Amino acid sequence: MNPEEYSPELQSRLKKAKTQSEEMLLPAYAGFSTFFRLPRAESPAGLDLALVGVPFDGGVTVRPGARFGPRVLREQSLAVFPPYHHQLRFSPLDTHRMADLGDVPIQDVYHLEASQADIGSWFRRLRDHDVRVVAAGGDHSVTLPILEGTSSGGLALVHFDAHCDTAPPHRGSDRAHGCPIRIAAESGRIDPRHTIQIGIRGGDELLWEYSYRSGMRVIHIEEFYELGWKGTVAEIRRVVGDTPAYISFDIDALDPAYAPGTGTPVSGGMTAFEAQQTLRGLAGLNFVGADLVEVSPPWDPSGITAIAGCYLLWDLLCLLALSPAFPPRT
Repeated sequence: MNPEEYSPELQSRLKKAKTQSEEMLLPAYAGFSTFFRLPRAESPAGLDLALVGVPFDGGVTVRPGARFGPRVLREQSLAVFPPYHHQLRFSPLDTHRMADLGDVPIQDVYHLEASQADIGSWFRRLRDHDVRVVAAGGDHSVTLPILEGTSSGGLALVHFDAHCDTAPPHRGSDRAHGCPIRIAAESGRIDPRHTIQIGIRGGDELLWEYSYRSGMRVIHIEEFYELGWKGTVAEIRRVVGDTPAYISFDIDALDPAYAPGTGTPVSGGMTAFEAQQTLRGLAGLNFVGADLVEVSPPWDPSGITAIAGCYLLWDLLCLLALSPAFPPRT
């Protein structure tokens, strides 16, 4: 693709951007697949922001397949070009050095605890380089080792989900995808007093006693609709305050009409628009990391789950870029 085929304004913008890639000038159906056409990097050295795939679903309890999430999210993200956020009127390409760091290498995939140890050590390496990371999973069990590798303790948590994921040990393991938020709180990685869970619904309510006992703020889907997305944004901001925060978005927070391809779909969720508006309303909070999990392509041949997921992933990336926690390197 000849760069001269693009408008002078776009050519000029790309030349001035801190993040550039020749692949960005290719049509969406051509070239290699990286998140949002970002350059592929082998090392986090010198980066401000990175996207990382976590292709693991060994902690799932119902429908497997989220191990394929990162691959399909990369493919769908190729259509997000130019990568500019029309509502926030901002592109992190202009201000930040970013790259796709590939997928976390997981050696012992048949043992849950060993796999999570691999994930945690990978994210500790990124933390040592002072890089902000958006992770694309994978089932929700990956959030725990990400937090173990990212957090030194006391983070606020903004958690979108149909489930609180604060269950006691399940079938002999406390590291399955229904347990990570509980373990993260018990280990001090997150602070329950600054944790808010949005979109909760379904028949598993009796498993979430820890959320209430520990002081987490739980917004069931019924309250979400009573508050509206603007009221929910205000409540998230109240709970988080100035505390450094991590944001975890389980795609099953969306109604299955918008995200059928997930491990544990629950009817009656929020729309894609409501999720996007809620996320965008959080710009400026002190986010230090984020993940999007539970996109399971085998359960959605249409690809609409991954389409919704890649736009949410873009919102998460922009939230980190706008966070005051780590200004871009000069």
